[in-house]
Amino acid sequence: MAAFDDALDLHFIGTATVLVRYGDLTLLTDPNFLHRGEAAHLGYGLVSRRVTEPAVDVADLPRLDAVVLSHLHGDHWDRRARGRLDRSVPIATTPHAARRLSTWQGFHRAGGLRTWESGVFRRGGSQVRVTALPGRHALQPVLRRLLPPVMGAMLEFGPTGGPVRQRLYLSGDTLLYDGLDEIARRFPTADLAVLHLGGTRLPGGFVVTMDGAQGAELARRLDARRVMPVHYDDYRVFRSPLSDFLAEARRLGLAERLVHCPRGQHARLLPHAGRATVH
Repeated sequence: MAAFDDALDLHFIGTATVLVRYGDLTLLTDPNFLHRGEAAHLGYGLVSRRVTEPAVDVADLPRLDAVVLSHLHGDHWDRRARGRLDRSVPIATTPHAARRLSTWQGFHRAGGLRTWESGVFRRGGSQVRVTALPGRHALQPVLRRLLPPVMGAMLEFGPTGGPVRQRLYLSGDTLLYDGLDEIARRFPTADLAVLHLGGTRLPGGFVVTMDGAQGAELARRLDARRVMPVHYDDYRVFRSPLSDFLAEARRLGLAERLVHCPRGQHARLLPHAGRATVH
């Protein structure tokens, strides 16, 4: 396969929503298309209003080969996604989310992956293997029982039946904890880590997503070639600004690995390239 065909194109739509293209494949992560001022439902009566606009509307999406959904929360799977996405699209997600999507919402191709389980999607001459990775939305046992289970994912792209050409890590809404260290042991050469940040703070002061310091430390532990932050300024519950992450990443010597891809722009990555191009 030519080097051009090995490029990954990531279109950052907002929150944790990224349109990923590789060869013949098109994937969408964590679809959130609420508009500024609309409320995302987080469960147990908790809501948070969006303060940004998505870069595109759900109606403007291309044909999708799969959706990778880290968990079932209103800022990752909203009423616009539920109402307007094609119900025949495959969805790789947690068993918890898959049951609800297939039983209550009519997405009958939603498939649940337990940690370290994989599924493969193919189109034309391209394929991607999606492997569910560990994640914890909260560290306190009581709070973990109240929040939906969350997964990270490793997306391994390559030609159908051929070798892996690019690896893309999606953190999901996890906090930093020692269980994430196993990811680097099993996948030591990720080309890009997409990290969900924001330091999301719930009533009572509970933090349920990585703040800037945690995100930078996870980037250091994973040792990915490049790192792209998302999920940092779209909702009022996000309390750790992007600047916190950038400053800590630079302190840890990771400045050359950072991919600055503002909402609405594209990051293009070639295998083993020193830098990504953003446009």
